[in-house]
Amino acid sequence: MGSFSIWHWLIVLLIVVMVFGTKKLRNIGEDLGGAVKGFKDGMKDGAAKPDAAPAPASVTAEKTTIDVEAKQKS
Repeated sequence: MGSFSIWHWLIVLLIVVMVFGTKKLRNIGEDLGGAVKGFKDGMKDGAAKPDAAPAPASVTAEKTTIDVEAKQKS
C-alpha cells in the first residue's frame, strides 16, 4: 500500500469540499485559528504575570491532607 501521491490527496480534498462545502470548511478554519490564537495569548499572559508569594507550608499542608479513615467509613 505505499504512500499517497499528490493526486490521491487532491481527490480526497475534492471529496471533502463536496461533502462539507467551502463555507463550512471556512468556519471550521476560523474557529480553529481563533482557538490557537487564544491559546497563544493565554500562554503569553501566564508567562508575563509574576507569580504570587508562595503560601505558608501550614496552609498548603491543610489543603492537601486526606482523611483516609473517612473514606473507608463511607
